[in-house]
Amino acid sequence: MTQTDNVVNLSSSTAAPLQNVALCNGALERALDRPAHLPGLVAFYGPSGWGKSTAAAYCANRHRAYYVECKSSWTKKALLNAVLTEMGVAPAKTLYEMADQISEQLVLSGRPLIVDEMDHIVSKKAVEVIRDIYEGSNAAILLIGEELLPAKLREWERFHNRMLAWVPAQPCDLDDTRQLARLYCREVTIHDDLLAKIQEVSRGAARRICVNVENVRQAALGGGLAEVDLATWGDQPLYSGEAPKRRV
Repeated sequence: MTQTDNVVNLSSSTAAPLQNVALCNGALERALDRPAHLPGLVAFYGPSGWGKSTAAAYCANRHRAYYVECKSSWTKKALLNAVLTEMGVAPAKTLYEMADQISEQLVLSGRPLIVDEMDHIVSKKAVEVIRDIYEGSNAAILLIGEELLPAKLREWERFHNRMLAWVPAQPCDLDDTRQLARLYCREVTIHDDLLAKIQEVSRGAARRICVNVENVRQAALGGGLAEVDLATWGDQPLYSGEAPKRRV
């Protein structure tokens, strides 16, 4: 995802003020505002679907951070290439030259770096590349990963002891669910009792909540309803993430 994408996706009319956005932003600001003698690596981690990448994209936009979302197929070179592309810098020929280019750009720009899907970098044993970039720049670097990211990084002690903070993402609460409904279901009012049921069935996963809100929106508009509560919704199914059982 490029920074331009972040701006488009997170304008004031399309960003929901969820608790995970605040937590992620707080983690990055802690690294940016730290005293010079403290390390500058921070991690924001949690289960898939909890809105971590959306929160990270918001932070990238707010703080003009360089942002890369890692892929499972990436090598060390692919990672360095992606960061340099995000920076608008032509890559050098060797890996160590590319890492130096990134460090130099972070120092000159004063901007932070966000590495999303950090688990892919861990599985490729490319963690030391991130440490090299940090050592060369002392920049604030925010790592986004899955629930087991802290445990996985214990294998690299020299990396692990440079972490300033570990910030766990939180499941969406009812207020988050309200915010998502306000953002994505503006034509229909969904009452709190139905939103609470959606939150429960979705197990706090922002992605599933969004699917349920959209399903309710479509059903309401199809039925000519301007508002829906739990009684109106009745026994219609809500999306839990599970595939329906086949009836044969």
